[in-house]
Amino acid sequence: MACGALSLTIPLWPHLTSKFDSKRERAFKHQPTTLGIACSNSSPDLPAATEKLQNDASVTGGAYDFGRATKSLTQKLISYPKKVTLVRHGLSSWNDEGRVQGSSNLSVLTEAGVRQAERCRKALRNIYFDQCFSSPICRAKSTAEILWQGRDEPLAFIDSLKEAHLFFLEGMKNVDARQKYPNEYTTWREDPANFNVNGVYPVRNLWGTAREAWKEILLTPGENFLVVTHKSILRALICTALGLGPERFRAIDVNNGGITVFIFNQNGEAMLQSLNMTSHMYSDYMYVY
Repeated sequence: MACGALSLTIPLWPHLTSKFDSKRERAFKHQPTTLGIACSNSSPDLPAATEKLQNDASVTGGAYDFGRATKSLTQKLISYPKKVTLVRHGLSSWNDEGRVQGSSNLSVLTEAGVRQAERCRKALRNIYFDQCFSSPICRAKSTAEILWQGRDEPLAFIDSLKEAHLFFLEGMKNVDARQKYPNEYTTWREDPANFNVNGVYPVRNLWGTAREAWKEILLTPGENFLVVTHKSILRALICTALGLGPERFRAIDVNNGGITVFIFNQNGEAMLQSLNMTSHMYSDYMYVY
């Protein structure tokens, strides 16, 4: 069953585009920009129907400015508003095998995961990024290297984007972990904020790590950043940006290759623009934002 798609043409006014236009002239500056909104089809081979509408901001209700949206992630003013695009790595070998991954470096991109990363690269190819930050763990590192092909700046690998450490569960198939460690596995799945090993709480610790990552990213010079990392730390990044605690860990899901976009004002406060976009996985879709 095909699901429809909507394309909106919205003028990009000079005082808005200038925030994210330093150091680069863009071909679409001051021109109407078509934004596509599409949901996934049940089959990647089944195209979605599209319809174009002429709209302005009063019709779409776009938020051009915001304040006191959440608590500041920087605790101080930043020089200009910023946009951050978050991408989960492509399908990995342990994803495919149904294993608990955690911080292990033994899980690698599958052929399908490489194709997903290439789709992400194509979908984002018309967007200028000042910098790409990535987890140094190989499945995310490999995804970032594919995404960043042809870009000038070197990749920045930071430890605060590493996945949660899940101790003895790492590498185990979910079905085996459930049988061998029923109490620990059930807590990890059903009450992750209270999952602990010898008094260490991986998910609670992840919230502190996510705040460190946000501060490092947002205090870096530049206006538009790409971030490639893992599912659990992505959940923590999204939740901390929105002011949600570790108990909301499983309230948000992100697919392999899913794209999430945040805008930050000069107070370091976040506004979620898009969550887990996956249209590019089903078509030759390009994002412009």
